[in-house]
Amino acid sequence: MPMTETHPLHAKRFLALDWGEKFIGLASHHVGFDPMVLTIGRIKGGAFEQVWQDLKKIISDESIDVLVVGVPYFTDGKAGSTTHKIREFLSQLLAVIEIPVYEQDETLSTFSAEERMKNSPRYNFKINLSEIDTVSASIILEDFLRAQGVAKL
Repeated sequence: MPMTETHPLHAKRFLALDWGEKFIGLASHHVGFDPMVLTIGRIKGGAFEQVWQDLKKIISDESIDVLVVGVPYFTDGKAGSTTHKIREFLSQLLAVIEIPVYEQDETLSTFSAEERMKNSPRYNFKINLSEIDTVSASIILEDFLRAQGVAKL
């Protein structure tokens, strides 16, 4: 079912993060305008201040309205050490960001990204480690938008 203009997410610009200590994958989608979620690269992970400066620039340059951050859980739903690291990142982010931030369960998103790459001529049917983070971010955003009732992507 297509999204109506009265839906609270209509015409919003989204940015999704697949957080990692070394790299953070990025994907975006402009609801009602983009035909699909777009992979837009990655930024270096590391110290929060540097990550925040990079994110702030992307949010401004791309006129992002909503941020979606993938949070991993074990398949039994329990939190692991990475879950706690991302939650720490989120608490720092929420203290400085001025747009809505949502969490999205990203359980198995890296596995799904690997499968997508192995089945795609775009990636020469191989896993490309330099793009795995951004493909994972696109899956996180697709899952979030589906959960929010956005038309199938």
